[in-house]
Amino acid sequence: MADEGGTAAARTRLEEVRAAARARLEALDRSFDDVVAAADGANTDDEHDPEGATIGFERAQVTALAEQARQSLADADAALARLDAGTYGRCARCGRDIPAARLAVRPTATMCVECAGRR
Repeated sequence: MADEGGTAAARTRLEEVRAAARARLEALDRSFDDVVAAADGANTDDEHDPEGATIGFERAQVTALAEQARQSLADADAALARLDAGTYGRCARCGRDIPAARLAVRPTATMCVECAGRR
């Protein structure tokens, strides 16, 4: 990211990604609280009540989605740190530039397509 315009555009995009992840996490935290409150208000027995399994599944699903949102937030923070350090847009494995098209689709990418395919 040699030019100022590219850096500013990347920062804007990463801040958008970060804000979206933060909003998604907050909504999922509220959903989790709602699922827990519903479970507390119900007289369910996960082992014997068919509704108990549904509540358990909903809780697990919201937890998994919240973890994905936390990871997206962490990825955005790490990308912003790379931008500040001047290493954003450079492959962490081979050191070559990550193509702009890849960063447009996946702004938090840490590797070029070739290296990411070798994982």
